[in-house]
Amino acid sequence: MRSSNHLIGLLNFFTFLLSIPILGGGIWLSTRANNTDCLKFLQWPLIIIGVAIMVVSLAGFAGACYRNTFLMWLYLFAMFFIIGALLGFIIFAYVVTDKGSGRPVANRAYDDYYLQDYSGWLVQRVEDASYWAKISSCIRDSKICSKLGRTVGGAPETGDMFVLRKLNPIESGCCKPPSDCGYVFNNETFWTPGTGLATNTDCSNWSNDQEQLCYSCNSCKAGVLASLRKSWRKVSVINIVVLIILVIAYVIAIAAFRNNRRIDNDEPSGEARMTKEKPSRIQL
Repeated sequence: MRSSNHLIGLLNFFTFLLSIPILGGGIWLSTRANNTDCLKFLQWPLIIIGVAIMVVSLAGFAGACYRNTFLMWLYLFAMFFIIGALLGFIIFAYVVTDKGSGRPVANRAYDDYYLQDYSGWLVQRVEDASYWAKISSCIRDSKICSKLGRTVGGAPETGDMFVLRKLNPIESGCCKPPSDCGYVFNNETFWTPGTGLATNTDCSNWSNDQEQLCYSCNSCKAGVLASLRKSWRKVSVINIVVLIILVIAYVIAIAAFRNNRRIDNDEPSGEARMTKEKPSRIQL
């Protein structure tokens, strides 16, 4: 098991490198929170875990290479909780983003989004009036709806062109009325009433006021959740790969730690240890 020290050092070096994508994923989510998703709390645990993995990996690398028992104790203790925290975070992210997706609309390239298709903790967050006020203000400040305008050949696009566009969840949920309301297209963010389903409360929540639009609609809340779900599923793939490598490194680290203890206690290993513990009765 003497080679385990070198192996754990190598694994911790790769773990250190892998902590960079985790940290980068948290920073990427943070930029999306500032610009599109506007949910500004889920990225911080990921950033903290990434920094913790980076620091602990350096401790494990030094402990394995220099046979420092204290650093190995510190590494094993800290990594146990980091693995548990990362596993819990992955499970939490999948649970809260498990349900919900856009509904295809006939003769439309984009989907419509409905809050009743989602459930759980995140729905409770966006349904909180004070919290949604902050999110909707963030979406408004991002100017995402004002950027929807497009010209074709120097002329504004028509309604037939607009329905063929692939809108992201926030554009579809917040910047236009739901398709079942039957509103008539004037431009990307200006629609006139038509014949639609009165049962959809978002039909009356829509406003042509460019500061209001559908920011108070349930479809906008659903669009935020759909955007968040898409972002988190991408980041979770990286987290799962890193978690598997961390578990492997942790198992080998235990073997490396036992090897360090044996060296510190000047204990023999392998066949020599068996001979010391059970010496032959016949001595020549």
